[in-house]
Amino acid sequence: MSVRRLDPHAERARRNRLHARHLEFARPAWRWTSVDGVTRINPHALGAIGPNGIKRIDRSGASVETSAAGGPQTSAEPVRRRITIDDPAGYILVVPELPEGRLGDHDRDLFGLARQLADGTDLAVTAVTFRSDVDGFEEAGADRIMDLSEDIEGRYDPESRLAALVEVEDMLAPRHWIFADSLPDGGDLGRRLSARLSARLSSRGESRGAEDPPPATRVWQFADGKTRSRAGDRLDILRDVPRVLLALPECAEPVSETRHEARAIVLEPVARTSEETGDENRPSGVIDRGRVTVDPQQIPLAQAPFILSAGRGISDWEGYHHAARVLGASEGASRVAVDDGNMPRARQVGATGTFVSASCYIAVGISGAVQHLQGIARCQRVIAINSDPSCDMVKRADLAIIADGDALLAAVCERLGQPRIASAPADQWHAEESRHVAA
Repeated sequence: MSVRRLDPHAERARRNRLHARHLEFARPAWRWTSVDGVTRINPHALGAIGPNGIKRIDRSGASVETSAAGGPQTSAEPVRRRITIDDPAGYILVVPELPEGRLGDHDRDLFGLARQLADGTDLAVTAVTFRSDVDGFEEAGADRIMDLSEDIEGRYDPESRLAALVEVEDMLAPRHWIFADSLPDGGDLGRRLSARLSARLSSRGESRGAEDPPPATRVWQFADGKTRSRAGDRLDILRDVPRVLLALPECAEPVSETRHEARAIVLEPVARTSEETGDENRPSGVIDRGRVTVDPQQIPLAQAPFILSAGRGISDWEGYHHAARVLGASEGASRVAVDDGNMPRARQVGATGTFVSASCYIAVGISGAVQHLQGIARCQRVIAINSDPSCDMVKRADLAIIADGDALLAAVCERLGQPRIASAPADQWHAEESRHVAA
């Protein structure tokens, strides 16, 4: 009797849309053998959307097997339907934050919200960016893209950005502006634009998914409680969607079934009189001093972009601290390392410690308890260094190195030209942390 077993690594990759192999495992199996020995076929997995947008069914599964063998893309695997809007009836503008120069989860949620507002219309969802060379707008759901990075990219100048957005407003007259409700980025810029345009603003918005809302309205839930629907004894009010929206993470489902054109459009400066420009000609008052060097250990663990985390597999803690300084990484730890007194409680990562969302998370000597895996679920890339190839952290990692953690960190430091001197005293920070642990 054949028994179908689940691959836990495949299940995690299927649930995590940021995993490098997510699309591979997200495809549903079209044929399998049940526990009773009966061959089962999933007809939903056999449907393919052709270039004309029509779904075709191939119950033989030949197209699926052709794709698996590396053949042409005539497979029945789900493909994104191409959407093109040649003559848009209007625009919905999304200003993504683009942390570290790429689309983040919050940005994709904003585009998903814009697509909900544009559903059933010829409104073009347009990405307005202040960074160049960013990929992924086609899959995110952008029909148009406007790059405003010239003379603004790389520096903090809210007044210049606001002036550029006002010019975009004059050029496109969009139906809605959508910003991420976070400070000081999207939240600050969205409020500035709302005040400049004298437009109604709604902050901390999240979609409620009400059934059959009126065509000209959407049901939203905001922290101020002003936009709701009638239910039971509660009196709620339906209002048109505001022009400026500040949305929270998970405000909508990201786009996953369509691919859009992301056609570039160029901002055409509008001639304006001195009365129209108002206070735009005044000096900004904000001076960008550029980037400053920050001690990675002073960054809150939940906001750290690069974390080097240690577990029980580390025995040379001086070498670990030295490697963190050489790599410029914030230090993290498993619960076992904290309970053993090797790291302070504030550095514990996991469900019983701090949930982290680092762009790169390196776990050295951490076996991968379920609480720790929950705490790193939102990390972009996970690298595991462990001597046990069967541990859960190795299965979860995007890249696993089977080696001794102490020896590997020492080799990395030596390769970078900064080997640790064994006789060197501990640095001031480590001394303070040791006193804290002892206390």
